[in-house]
Amino acid sequence: MIVSLSLLIPWNVVGTIWQIFGRTDIGLMGAALLGMGIDFSYTGNPVHAWLTVLLMDVWHWTPLVALLGYAGLRSIPDAYYQAASIDGASKWDVFRYVQLPKMRGVLMIAVLLRFMDSFMIYTEPFVLTGAGRAIRPPSCRSSSHKKPWVSLTWDRLPRSP
Repeated sequence: MIVSLSLLIPWNVVGTIWQIFGRTDIGLMGAALLGMGIDFSYTGNPVHAWLTVLLMDVWHWTPLVALLGYAGLRSIPDAYYQAASIDGASKWDVFRYVQLPKMRGVLMIAVLLRFMDSFMIYTEPFVLTGAGRAIRPPSCRSSSHKKPWVSLTWDRLPRSP
């Protein structure tokens, strides 16, 4: 399926794609926002960087949630739909009383997977913001790769006798 192609793209390539996409000179999103009169800069404005990272992450992982939802819908037996049609249920009633309760487990798994994965986002903001030169990348582990090397002082290590 063409919808799930974004799942196959590596994280660093996704960051590069959105880095180009957000540029105001050659990127579609940046040029469109500039054309609407919005001064957009994901490297100079932390709010713009947050929004760009959010859109990038949603674009990258929406096919996974859609595939999980589709699998959940396909797993509902036809007998439920037939019973709902015999009872005269509207489409809203079918969604509210048949599909949503039967998909609760699948939706919970999708939400938990995305919630846990959102704490591991590092590569995309790192590539998108140019290694955080203009702003700090909006992730929990944005500076965790630097901390061990910054706090390490070679001259204070104990010497062996």
